[in-house]
Amino acid sequence: MTGYNKKEEKAPAGVHHHESHGEEHLREQHLMLDPLPRGQMNEMVMESMHETSWKFWVVFAILSVIVAYGLFFSWGKMIAEGLGIAGVNRPSYWGIFLVNTVFWIGISHAGTFISAILRVFRAEFRRPFTRAAELMTTFGLVQAGFSIFMHMGRVWLFYWLLPYPNERMLWPNLHSPLSWDLIAITTYLLSSTMYLFLPLIPDLAMARDRSTGWRKTFYKVLALGFRGTEGEWAHLRNAMNIFAWAIIPVMFSVHTIVSWDFAAATRPGWNSSIFGPYFVIGALHSGMGAVIMVLAVVRGTMKNMKYFIRPEHFDAIGKLMLLISMGWAYFFFNDYMVQWYGGDKWTHQLLHFHEEGPMGWMWLSMLVFNIVIPWAVLWNRKWRSTPWIVFIVGLLINVGMWFERYIIIPVSLSINRMPFTWRLYHPGIEIPLGIGTLAFFILLYMAASRLIPLVPVWEVQEGQMAHELKKFGRETVVSVSELE
Repeated sequence: MTGYNKKEEKAPAGVHHHESHGEEHLREQHLMLDPLPRGQMNEMVMESMHETSWKFWVVFAILSVIVAYGLFFSWGKMIAEGLGIAGVNRPSYWGIFLVNTVFWIGISHAGTFISAILRVFRAEFRRPFTRAAELMTTFGLVQAGFSIFMHMGRVWLFYWLLPYPNERMLWPNLHSPLSWDLIAITTYLLSSTMYLFLPLIPDLAMARDRSTGWRKTFYKVLALGFRGTEGEWAHLRNAMNIFAWAIIPVMFSVHTIVSWDFAAATRPGWNSSIFGPYFVIGALHSGMGAVIMVLAVVRGTMKNMKYFIRPEHFDAIGKLMLLISMGWAYFFFNDYMVQWYGGDKWTHQLLHFHEEGPMGWMWLSMLVFNIVIPWAVLWNRKWRSTPWIVFIVGLLINVGMWFERYIIIPVSLSINRMPFTWRLYHPGIEIPLGIGTLAFFILLYMAASRLIPLVPVWEVQEGQMAHELKKFGRETVVSVSELE
């Protein structure tokens, strides 16, 4: 099986050789209108998993070294010497550890949004990249969990957060944000992992039937004996529909709980009732930016992916990014205006510190990266359909959203109602630990790209079966059928 070549390919079933130029253009632009035989698409996905260049292993080795030093060695050093080597101190008791926790939970929201919400609304463009987004949910939550354990310090006592009967009558302190974060992350991680696994079963069965050796055993165990009978498909679709509806409120509640960690306090700049939706829209903002970055990298580095991931998908996600950026701007200025107009003198002092303090450059960069650049670029269809352009936009959005979390947490903690305690936060060992979590996220994704099919072939074929071109007089239109 060679790589996908449009010029060498024979016309698939249902495609006529005497197509007009307009019909041919539609098929080139839209994956749902450009079907290939199911077996050929399966081979293309398997080939992209098995063919690995030396560049992949070089990057994999570099990331492994970064993870070993930046995450595990640094974390072990902090456990041995204590949290004193970190920058967290009065008044900024929450530092980069909590910044990364909020950031990674936000990244994880994109998978649920793309897979569950777009599935419920039957957005057809979602089909080829739902799994790439779902993987981000699981791997992002893993990094969020790491960040919380780092913040705990004495991580070996993490079981104190678990509500289990014990002889010492030791129960979680529900006044502690860590208890609520653990509940939220654990619930979201379990539900999102199950939701990732369900639509993966048919593709694992496909990989099982096309593999040998240890890979065949690996896929055989995970495929759970799936054979594609009518009854199995009916049960699978019912389970996916149930999870799609159930995981949506979980997604909104998780980041709302994270926002309550701040809004429930009486600190200047935090006690805002708008923090719930503000954090949710911020999570979607960073998550969508991360999804488009992943798609651009997958399309550019993995073989045959240009057939499955096309400019139309970047165009669709670019529109969502533009709308979400507008929503984030609304909630940001809503929160800012209320505090500026009705806040006390400490809140006004904090706003002034945000804008003109030592970290004022970060506050300004946040607005440029999250509002100005998306609005300036994503309005243009040609620009938002170009992978490298939207990759840069997504990267800047994620930098801007990380800046936003940094401003909300350690920078805002620097100003309180006791001026004699004011002190600017200076991170220490948190920096290599944060870099380690980022490297670990990329490393997990690279490993997953060689172990499981990143494209749900059965979903793509299902969409292609439902789409067809019909002519009404001189006009060619796209018809979409309902598949049960």
